[in-house]
Amino acid sequence: MADPKKLAIKDFVYELPEERIAKFPLPERDQSRLLLYQKGQITDHTFTDLPALLPPHTLLVFNDTRVVQARLLLQKETGGLVEIFCLEPVAPHREVQLAMQQTGHSTWKCLVGNNKRWKSGPVRLYFEGGMLQAEREAQQEGHFLIRFTWEPAELTFAEVLERCGRLPLPPYLNRDLTPDDHTRYQTIYANQKGAVAAPTAGLHFTDRVLAALASQSIATAYLTLHVGAGTFKPVKSDTMETHEMHAEQLYISKRILERLLQQQGKPVIPVGTTSMRSLESIFWLGAKVLQQPELPPQELHVSQWQAYESINPPSATEALQALLDYMDRQRVDHLHASTQIIIAPGYTFRMCQGLVTNFHQPESTLLLLVSALIGENWRNVYRHALAHDYRFLSYGDSSLLLP
Repeated sequence: MADPKKLAIKDFVYELPEERIAKFPLPERDQSRLLLYQKGQITDHTFTDLPALLPPHTLLVFNDTRVVQARLLLQKETGGLVEIFCLEPVAPHREVQLAMQQTGHSTWKCLVGNNKRWKSGPVRLYFEGGMLQAEREAQQEGHFLIRFTWEPAELTFAEVLERCGRLPLPPYLNRDLTPDDHTRYQTIYANQKGAVAAPTAGLHFTDRVLAALASQSIATAYLTLHVGAGTFKPVKSDTMETHEMHAEQLYISKRILERLLQQQGKPVIPVGTTSMRSLESIFWLGAKVLQQPELPPQELHVSQWQAYESINPPSATEALQALLDYMDRQRVDHLHASTQIIIAPGYTFRMCQGLVTNFHQPESTLLLLVSALIGENWRNVYRHALAHDYRFLSYGDSSLLLP
């Protein structure tokens, strides 16, 4: 078995010409192309073919996070602009769902553009019927703590972002926002506000495709992982051992755990790498509470290397049941956890039997995840996609990977 800590990211490189990056979405979501990789064979399809290509009795798992308008352009008293990009909440709530409902004030970890020109004092942004003010509280490694206050104070932070924020498009699109992006950079089932990047594998789904899934008796379920800006974080270290994975917030309902338990022995296929990371993290959280039944809820966290350091892990059934029992003891029907899981060659999948996903950047942790699932065949898949004019990255085409 490969030691994921010793993996060199330079081994996960391929040539991606700029013109192959899809800068804009197609006119119709479900008319994107779909590459099927199954048992070493590659065939070409259209995304509307997906329901017929999935194994019988599949449970398809979606991430229902919704992208928030996390980019803010505020003005200094001298008139210059400061760009602030909200990453994650710190106070009074660390939980994204609660922070979005916070009124009056909130402190967030943020990236700040033009910081050197922001000498002192607050910066402000006026919007129809109100004003948002930002002040730097501290500089930390790679980000700032920014305290926001706003008027009218009864507005929630979600409403403030809705009124004056901008949608954060992926940096590699390298273009300005268009009105179309506001609908097209959200999945049609996006529900829980809190992501700063879309779970892009879901962008291809339409009501027509969801109806076809139902007619093929393909079941669906939803969970929430708020995609962080770390999804675009380049791997700068030579080996994975010194690359720190970003943490993301995960919400797990009793309903999805019961559905996954019922599905054991039949295929579970996530839509997108975030759904896959969530499902595999659920397993490792179950393994953790099995060992520590009295674990405090605030310690529900999957560390980067937990999966590789575990000795005699439980079965998926045992892990799921352990989490359900834990919820009963805590008298809750939802769990809030965080995960830094890294899925790389050498990883043993506990919950997932395939993946629906787009085509990812060279030298990215997402490419490591694809390689963990289908091995060195990822090279054949990407070679085929490049040779057959597939479109790459967030607004690009899709693939169904069935190892």
